[in-house]
Amino acid sequence: MAEVGEIIEGCRLPVLRRNQDNEDEWPLAEILSVKDISGRKLFYVHYIDFNKRLDEWVTHERLDLKKIQFPKKEAKTPTKNGLPGSRPGSPEREVKRKVEVVSPATPVPNETAPASVFPQNGSARRAVAAQPGRKRKSNCLGTDEDSQDSSDGIPSAPRMTGSLVSDRSHDDIVTRMKNIECIELGRHRLKPWYFSPYPQELTTLPVLYLCEFCLKYGRSLKCLQRHLTKCDLRHPPGNEIYRKGTISFFEIDGRKNKSYSQNLCLLAKCFLDHKTLYYDTDPFLFYVMTEYDCKGFHIVGYFSKEKESTEDYNVACILTLPPYQRRGYGKLLIEFSYELSKVEGKTGTPEKPLSDLGLLSYRSYWSQTILEILMGLKSESGERPQITINEISEITSIKKEDVISTLQYLNLINYYKGQYILTLSEDIVDGHERAMLKRLLRIDSKCLHFTPKDWSKRGKW
Repeated sequence: MAEVGEIIEGCRLPVLRRNQDNEDEWPLAEILSVKDISGRKLFYVHYIDFNKRLDEWVTHERLDLKKIQFPKKEAKTPTKNGLPGSRPGSPEREVKRKVEVVSPATPVPNETAPASVFPQNGSARRAVAAQPGRKRKSNCLGTDEDSQDSSDGIPSAPRMTGSLVSDRSHDDIVTRMKNIECIELGRHRLKPWYFSPYPQELTTLPVLYLCEFCLKYGRSLKCLQRHLTKCDLRHPPGNEIYRKGTISFFEIDGRKNKSYSQNLCLLAKCFLDHKTLYYDTDPFLFYVMTEYDCKGFHIVGYFSKEKESTEDYNVACILTLPPYQRRGYGKLLIEFSYELSKVEGKTGTPEKPLSDLGLLSYRSYWSQTILEILMGLKSESGERPQITINEISEITSIKKEDVISTLQYLNLINYYKGQYILTLSEDIVDGHERAMLKRLLRIDSKCLHFTPKDWSKRGKW
């Protein structure tokens, strides 16, 4: 059996952790770093095939030294475009690619073919006619780029203007480890999930203090209190373009409010692993959602958006802060992004890859929005109502590819006698109705005061 002193970076071995059911388990983990505090060794571990947000420091008592795998000396971390990988000597990680393809027996529907509705055995069926023999390249959401759990599937050369997709070829041992222990933001204390490039001298502090209104960071509570006597902001520094009840949205220009935008990106990076941070925030608009009380407008979440997007992206990054998650705010942010697209007269899609939580939220939003339309179709003068993929896209501002992939994800599309049948089973209908009863937060388009700008005519924004 190996000794504790023999454990080095790159070793792999089972590590004890508690799962969601509060049961002990021993998943395989990789040692990313070793440190010695007062003669006691601590090991920073990444659980293989688990999300990086679960990475943590552990003591040797939680390591199974009987099953340790030492890194191969001859194995070198693959380089990409001449750039170094995570570190020499680590076991080479196999790149797994999972691509969800449409079965050849079920071609992708033609967007302009009408869908008609007819009842069968108490459930409604919608038939989408298509041109026979027409083939179309699929663009499903089920590709590996939807998940932040692995680095594969990320474009090897992300666009340098506008894109916030992380180029993983720059990953090293530093950026693979959480560097901030705790963040105090207003009445909340947040435990970061991932690395964020805050100044290095702040990473040794037990708590990083942020002003919840301007997001400036300080070393201590005294620094924060001194700052609050001078900070006159009680809301994000932008135009309030939506208010209903206690919920408001503010539009912030990344060029006019550079300091706030950069601080927002630093905070967001603590909870987004698959995005990178550009200090040049000029090409972006930031839409910050807040909750109002007597003390001011408190940040709940945000999304950023390119001023000009050639790929029809209506969201670059999107985040609900951890204290507000699982309360419907994520879906509200998504709904708001599509309301802006409707006013702009465009269809939109989020920039890929989506995080695991982002993908869940988007799939749920797309499913509910599309099912709401399909179930709301009514027959006129005895004729079956008809609708096309294009019409669904125009009504919702959801990009056609996302409409198609959602129908495929819900397994609604069947190919029968030269026609596409979208079958809404009773389970789908019941599930949708139950979900909509729980969805209490909705965007009211009458409360939106937003005038789109033509950024192409504004030179350098």
